[in-house]
Amino acid sequence: MRVVGEIPHPRLKITIFNWNNRYLVKLEHGSFEQTFKVSELDITSEDDLMKIVDNKFLIESEARFKDMEQSLSSSQHRNEIF
Repeated sequence: MRVVGEIPHPRLKITIFNWNNRYLVKLEHGSFEQTFKVSELDITSEDDLMKIVDNKFLIESEARFKDMEQSLSSSQHRNEIF
């Protein structure tokens, strides 16, 4: 797996990887992560990956992180795991 680059962001760690004929866009927030896989055939250059990670994409991803955190917390409380 090769690191293509990182995208600066104040709240998320965003790393782009190249692996197995696809790119992975990995977003990390605390103990949670999201990975999006994009085929090399679906883009014309690595610059296209930077375009994919636009403001709307990041807003939706941050909302998803909140949902993930809520799901884990709810399950922990429901199952009395603290």
